[in-house]
Amino acid sequence: MKWKKILCIMMAAVLAAGTAACGSDDSKGSGSDANGSNGTADEGGTKTDGDTKTDADNAGSNTDQEDNSGSEGASGTLKVAVVETAYGQDMWKEICTAFENEHEGVTVELTIDKKLEDVISSEMKLGNFPDVIMRAVGGEAGLTETFVKDNNIAELTDVLSMTVPGESATVGEKILPGFVDNSITNPYGDGKTYLMPMFYGPCGLFYNQGLFKEKGWEVPETWDGMWELAEKAKAENIALFTYPTAGYFDAFFYALLHESMGNDQFQEALKYGEGVWDTPQAQAVFDIIEKLASYTESTTPANANDNDFRKNQQLILDNKALFMPNGNWVIGEMADAPREDGFEWGFTALPAITEGGERASYSFFEQVWMPMGAENQDLGKEFIAYLYSDNAAGIFAEKGGAVQPIQGMTDKLDGDNKLYYSIYDDGAVAVMDAFATTDPVEGITVRTTFFDPINSLVTGDKSKDDWINQVKSDSDALREALK
Repeated sequence: MKWKKILCIMMAAVLAAGTAACGSDDSKGSGSDANGSNGTADEGGTKTDGDTKTDADNAGSNTDQEDNSGSEGASGTLKVAVVETAYGQDMWKEICTAFENEHEGVTVELTIDKKLEDVISSEMKLGNFPDVIMRAVGGEAGLTETFVKDNNIAELTDVLSMTVPGESATVGEKILPGFVDNSITNPYGDGKTYLMPMFYGPCGLFYNQGLFKEKGWEVPETWDGMWELAEKAKAENIALFTYPTAGYFDAFFYALLHESMGNDQFQEALKYGEGVWDTPQAQAVFDIIEKLASYTESTTPANANDNDFRKNQQLILDNKALFMPNGNWVIGEMADAPREDGFEWGFTALPAITEGGERASYSFFEQVWMPMGAENQDLGKEFIAYLYSDNAAGIFAEKGGAVQPIQGMTDKLDGDNKLYYSIYDDGAVAVMDAFATTDPVEGITVRTTFFDPINSLVTGDKSKDDWINQVKSDSDALREALK
């Protein structure tokens, strides 16, 4: 759980590391091991570290973005910088070699390191930028956020209309819906894409398929159906719900909020919009969570901490609770845990609020992008487009277990991975935004306002109205801190 989303920890010391042609052993990273989570890579909160701030004056010139035909016949050296995560280095080395093989005259210099910011920052301060950077938002040093904040990041909207190298489809046609129309990939709210989505990890509700088969129960498609199931389970001394810690309500809360509000109002809520928490859509969310708390296994809050959270996860394996919000890392976390006979992992999106309504699943994902000062932007865009090819996706999956958010990818998976990654193929809506980052507000954080109160709702120490009042008051303060 500790590496639920933060799976690569950056150190403060500056390391010297050279770049080397792709495939060379010289590109091997150094430093402490990245923590893994069954292939879920590198993301966490939105903390920004000023140590890696770059000078926008050294950014170089813009590139013409009107030609969407790619860079066929291009030659030269492409500089690619990648943070090393649990997926390892081998897949990136092979990707670069394959790109070189398909683009005669091109050499890819790959820099890959667990402490990427430390490795590339000194050169960037001198105006020497990589052409392509694979580093997502949420890193401890805040590299990506800094480039976005400084308007020092190249627009990549035209990459979406480029034909994937060696294929007939465009990049935009291959990417799953929702993965490029969010506040992470389109950070300026101008309808333009600056960060491209990479490896992803859906979050939803895990359950025991074996128990449902034994009881003849169906997984509810609506919250009304969930309450009916809750009563059936209660009659057999089984709780409807549990959660590892209150922090796991982030993905759950975002998905439920999107289901109720739709994207426009959802975006308003993420910016703590005035009056948004008084709307019927917001009230529906509060009502559902209040009722869900009443059906939550009573021991959950006592164990909802970093030391005991596995006890809550064990409730699913012991058939003491039906559903639990989580990501696919839980399969690895509980691999050696005892379980009831016939246990089989199941995974589903959140139930819809109304019959036939949206069913949502939050997804953490990584991003690849290009500094404004990149010298070889056309070739860089060709490389980014190549990352969405079937060939590249196959390399990522085979060599590192990383899965791209592209059409048809789940057909190539099997076992638990197929169950897990097929959630969007089955009609779930991908939700990927988060509450806006603000200047610090004393005594208030997103987690303490929106997620932690679930513990008090379950224990009865806080009422729904208490929570709503806190959300409104804290949102007023956070909204002011946005200005």
